[in-house]
Amino acid sequence: MVGDRVSIITPCYNGERFLAETIESVLGQTYANWEMLIVDDGSRDHTADIAAGYAAKDPRIRLIRQPNGGTASARNNAMRRAEGRYIALLDADDLWEPDFLQRQLDFMRSKRAVCVCCSYRHIDEHSNEIQHPTLAKPVITLKDMDVMNRIGCLTGLYDTAPHGKVFLHEELRSIRDDYAYWYDIIRLSGTAYGNPEILARYRVLSGSTTGNKLNLVAKQYRFYRGYLRQAMPKALMNTVRWGVSGLGKFS
Repeated sequence: MVGDRVSIITPCYNGERFLAETIESVLGQTYANWEMLIVDDGSRDHTADIAAGYAAKDPRIRLIRQPNGGTASARNNAMRRAEGRYIALLDADDLWEPDFLQRQLDFMRSKRAVCVCCSYRHIDEHSNEIQHPTLAKPVITLKDMDVMNRIGCLTGLYDTAPHGKVFLHEELRSIRDDYAYWYDIIRLSGTAYGNPEILARYRVLSGSTTGNKLNLVAKQYRFYRGYLRQAMPKALMNTVRWGVSGLGKFS
């Protein structure tokens, strides 16, 4: 574990369209003590070439290549190699504002927190803002996480010092694996804190898993029943609450 370094973990499968923009948003950070581990998850496009080009110019960027295994597998591959004290998950089509890392680290220290997140905007395939920003809940407990994932994956920051690294559940096959990851962290830490500042931009792709939320209802229900082991009435109620929240956000 290296000082106050942030390890940024970016899985990428056929992500050539947006990867460069994502990397540029990391290179533009005002906080410079970071490493970016880009995992090419068996891409068939120029993902690896783009990542390798940036890695050749900046030693803080590392390219890891693996056969296609899904986002949880790719993130775990990078997690094992991560050298930083802090872990951030940034997908290959999402963006950070230039002061994301500095503001989040300052916020984490002010709260003496193990895990923090922040508010974020939604953008389309052309990087135009759409919908309303998602505002971070000020205090996030395990009870909150039982209802739905309150941590936008691109906004979360985890301090490994107290509890060590947390790995993702590959058996979930990349469905809600980020939810399980943040749930596990809050189960360790007890509480996460949400920064009200809007410091990131989440890309909503037409036809994507997230953009087409109605197709996720059954999988969300199975996550409540299987991973969280909720009784059927509670799982049904939480699925409805999650669905209503999603329709409001993405309508």
